[in-house]
Amino acid sequence: MSDLNRGYARPIPMDRADMSVDAGLRTFMLGVYNKVALGLLLSAALAYLTSSFAPVQELLFRTVDGRFAGMTILGMIVSFAPLAVILFSGFAIRNPTEKSAGITYWTIVSLMGASLGVVMLVYTGASVVSTFLVTATAFGALSLIGYTTKKDLTAFGSFLIIGLVGLILASVVNMFLKSSAMAFIVNIIGVLIFAGLIAYDTQRLKMSYYDLGGDKTAMGVATNFGALSLYLNFINLFQFLLSILGTRR
Repeated sequence: MSDLNRGYARPIPMDRADMSVDAGLRTFMLGVYNKVALGLLLSAALAYLTSSFAPVQELLFRTVDGRFAGMTILGMIVSFAPLAVILFSGFAIRNPTEKSAGITYWTIVSLMGASLGVVMLVYTGASVVSTFLVTATAFGALSLIGYTTKKDLTAFGSFLIIGLVGLILASVVNMFLKSSAMAFIVNIIGVLIFAGLIAYDTQRLKMSYYDLGGDKTAMGVATNFGALSLYLNFINLFQFLLSILGTRR
């Protein structure tokens, strides 16, 4: 899902922009990061609600002695709904506005947050918090690299997107094989791919700012879809790291 709207703006040569002195760029990127932060805050609140508030929890998850035992039909619908929203926005909304892009962003964030309640049921609270902090630190460092590097990451990004397709296929295959060794390899590769995508998407957003030429409507759309890309990268990196570092209940 992290590949949403990666092509909303054409990259431009790196030497056309002096990123260190452009106040407009900093304002644009700050708007993106603020939206990502608010999205993560909302997701955390919804994850806590769906994992801790019994009436809501019972609608989405099946538990045995407080431990996760599976998802209800509604829970499965909520889990796959973000993908449906992404596909719908990609094919049905040909000329997105800032409002429609914002609705898409907050809808996906809300659905993801609700489904992430499973994380709180499977892993201990301490491991969830510690892994979140590790993810946040890594996200900040990787995004800074993408923002400041003078190297064009376009080819690197294309390689990562191909790797993402392979990762999805491997994950689907392992749903049937249930191999712990393959699961570990998938988790490691997933961490590497989404770490790279954070840097790549940050640079892509930076370049899109200049390509949009100050068009406020297009900038509003780019802010929402850019925040969505970085949000999804963060969530995927968090989940893969949690699979490796997390302590199960």
